[in-house]
Amino acid sequence: MFLSLPMENLSALVLVSVLLLVPPAIAARTKDGSEDWGYVEVRPKAHMFWWLYRSPYRVEDPSKPWPIILWLQGGPGASGVGIGNFEEVGPLDTYLKPRNSTWLHKADLLFVDNPVGTGFSFVEDNSLFVKTDVEAATDLTTLLKEIFNKNESLQKSPLFIVAESYGGKFAATLGLSALEAIEQGKLKLKLGGVALGDSWISPEDFVLSWGPLLKDVSRIDDNGLEKANSLAQLIKQQIKDGKLEDATNTWSDLESIISSASNDVDFYNFLLDSGMDPVSAITASEISEQNVALKRYTRYLNSLRHSSLAPGGNGDLDTLMNGAIKRKLKIIPNNVTWGGQSGYVFNVMAGDFMRPRIDEVDQLLAKGVNVTIYNGQVDLICATKGTESWVEKLKWDGLQQFLTKSRTPLYCGSDRFTRGFTRSHKNLHFYWILGAGHFVPVDQPCIALNMVDDITQSPAAATVSSVSRHRKI
Repeated sequence: MFLSLPMENLSALVLVSVLLLVPPAIAARTKDGSEDWGYVEVRPKAHMFWWLYRSPYRVEDPSKPWPIILWLQGGPGASGVGIGNFEEVGPLDTYLKPRNSTWLHKADLLFVDNPVGTGFSFVEDNSLFVKTDVEAATDLTTLLKEIFNKNESLQKSPLFIVAESYGGKFAATLGLSALEAIEQGKLKLKLGGVALGDSWISPEDFVLSWGPLLKDVSRIDDNGLEKANSLAQLIKQQIKDGKLEDATNTWSDLESIISSASNDVDFYNFLLDSGMDPVSAITASEISEQNVALKRYTRYLNSLRHSSLAPGGNGDLDTLMNGAIKRKLKIIPNNVTWGGQSGYVFNVMAGDFMRPRIDEVDQLLAKGVNVTIYNGQVDLICATKGTESWVEKLKWDGLQQFLTKSRTPLYCGSDRFTRGFTRSHKNLHFYWILGAGHFVPVDQPCIALNMVDDITQSPAAATVSSVSRHRKI
């Protein structure tokens, strides 16, 4: 299996095609078939990279097919193949050590570097970067057609789109795009559901939540609150007027005001100062040096490398991806650097960055798609307060009943410490994850794995971390 595959063991790879001039589709796999990866030319000269892991914990159950999770990273411009895989839920960490909490316990995992220009994905012409979430969804749908339509084995597994941060906007638009392609007979897969983790669905609601939340936890004072609220109201008006690029620029100004008034609060964990949290690792090359917010994302993720990872390797994601991983994959063009175009992705999408996608979530619910929303308690950038606000704006006919239902506490293993709460009604599900910041699978891996079990209804046998998921008091 992949856990025992040496990263340098090129003899263990079976190349399906040889990369010369980057053909429309190219794929490779491990000799044992536990991993597949490749490029799809989603548009002429626009190449998207994907990586599929087959679970070694797979349980064959004819009445309950083994699921596949498609992980979508945020940014926009952050790499799912790198961050989501090696930092959060994949089989190995940045030291290439096994991750006990990998989501492979519950599903196969498909990582994609989306949109084109992110991670190992690339464009041959700068005019080919996507400018909107809808354009990104179209590219992703093209990718899914290439991967699933010719593979009857994959078609048997329900696909769950799980997203983090800005990836939530991609997930909402992809969900609708994929459904349309399925209904038209152009895409052969079963959509199991969409999960939105700490997702940037309604920028207006998030920026309006920042000041009051930080004042309530004593991180800013009344002067800071007044300044924050003033800029947040300006952003609200700019979004209403359709001045989305102006709103993006004001958003950046607001983050600077928040940082100054709070003495540099960490936007991914408001209990800490920026750069303090030992959560994950990533390098600056993955994130635009031209954008203050993405620099902050870098500092936050870099902190783990310097504080709590075990010795034995440098743990640097950039070094890993452009070194051992690139050599393992073998099909990455020599002139492509992991994260080399990621900064452009964010800049080109500045006009869509502040556009809400609440309507798309509403449409998914109306079509009967299972929608799960989960949020880390101490996240600021996509604060729970903001998430609850946009959920209350849904026009879905089951909303009022959902809002009045009691929550169920969540536990892990044999302990009786409250790890979170959940509430469900019909096809809408919400998880409040206590003690977690923006990166829920890293901060609370046990409860995250239990949640995935609930979302996918995986036939996997219970693990040590998922003995007692729910218990009513």
